[in-house]
Amino acid sequence: MLIACVQTDVSFANVDENIHRVSQWLEQAASSNAEFVVFPECMLSGYAFDSRDEALPHALTTEDERFNHLSSLAAKHQLHFTLGFLEKTNDQLFNASALIGPSGLVGHYRKTHLPHLGIDRFVDRGDLGYPIYQAGQAKVGLAICYDSSFPEPMRILALNGADIIALGTNWPNGASRTAEVVPPARSMENHLFFVAANRVGEENGFGFCGCSSICGPDGVVLASTDSDNELILYGEVDLEQARNKRIERVPGKHVIHRFNDRCPSFYSDLTADRTDSE
Repeated sequence: MLIACVQTDVSFANVDENIHRVSQWLEQAASSNAEFVVFPECMLSGYAFDSRDEALPHALTTEDERFNHLSSLAAKHQLHFTLGFLEKTNDQLFNASALIGPSGLVGHYRKTHLPHLGIDRFVDRGDLGYPIYQAGQAKVGLAICYDSSFPEPMRILALNGADIIALGTNWPNGASRTAEVVPPARSMENHLFFVAANRVGEENGFGFCGCSSICGPDGVVLASTDSDNELILYGEVDLEQARNKRIERVPGKHVIHRFNDRCPSFYSDLTADRTDSE
């Protein structure tokens, strides 16, 4: 299948304008026969809000009729796509990512790792865990920006069967090293496809570095850019590569298995509370 990774600017606090942007990018991706498209974090709202109250008017419930319109775009082009949005429910506010397909909202994820930056200073911590969703033939795990800096949730998605991890991100200027190192590392560790769609442009004093990428099993970079221009990256993927965790580099002499060779009985320290009070 062909994957598309959209690196785009976002209109701050203008959901309808950003939906129009999504529509235009989907037209372009569909013209290249992409079947799965990944958009950045907070694609519908923007990110650099200065308070919870400022952000709330631009947050959506998952029942919002605008998701029906987005689903109609997926149906028109016969593809699936992920994008970031601010989700409101009752008195809570989440930084969320949605997977949308021709039949509607397939599922969504709420960001669990929250840096002291932008809207993440004011949202609630995600509470949905790390589910896997079906997008055509692919099993997709969703993650958002800072989540990828922690290997544990990426490994959970892999163990739960993800062929592809779709990461929407808003890496700011200064985070280009993260954009360079993390996607190939996570794809290599878990022997799967990893799509990192970062945004570009400036917003409320923040600039965003771009540097989006599509990486394959063993950390092979299928497509990447070091620019901060708007563009689409494409990558042709074979899902069976992600599903076979056995790697035979020298027949009978150098064989590893990314999952079977783990030693979970030695990993209990990972869940110990070591919070630094600083």
